[in-house]
Amino acid sequence: MAFKFVALFAVLAVASAGVIPVEQIHTSYQPASYSTHLAQPAAIVKTIAQPTIVKTIAQPTLVKHIDEDHDAQYDFSYGVHDDHTGDIKEQRESRHGDQVHGQYSLIDSDGHKRTVEYTADDHNGFNAVVHREPTDIKIPQPIVQKVIAQPAIAKVIAQPAKIIAAQPTYYSQPAPAVVKTVGLSHY
Repeated sequence: MAFKFVALFAVLAVASAGVIPVEQIHTSYQPASYSTHLAQPAAIVKTIAQPTIVKTIAQPTLVKHIDEDHDAQYDFSYGVHDDHTGDIKEQRESRHGDQVHGQYSLIDSDGHKRTVEYTADDHNGFNAVVHREPTDIKIPQPIVQKVIAQPAIAKVIAQPAKIIAAQPTYYSQPAPAVVKTVGLSHY
């Protein structure tokens, strides 16, 4: 899809660059004269670009036909037994043609063994039967520490409110100094 855009933009760029000739249509505009002293108006040139036609060729769709082997057969099984983590499980499955038979089992966190036996085919679909049985296997449980939040108790003692009134402000200036000059006469 992106290739179509690239091709379109390339053609538009070439056309706008002037490499591809563009037909120009010249028209002149003659307005009605409003007064006798107007000179003849200049001609207006209008250019109309031709539409660009891009032809795309559809790519053929290739379809690969895969023959299904209706006589497919396999048998597999695996198992895990880790006493440290408590991960204990196993599975077996076999296929003969269109019929699949299997079984898997695991130890649940409560120590019970869960076993699932299943079959699948084109006629009946998928069917499973689940069995649970207790075992003496102890699954290690994570240590959980319970923290019980205690309510915060704060003692508040009411104090009498002190009311402080604003004191008036007094402005004062020092009295002017009076200096007397006493003249002494020398007789």
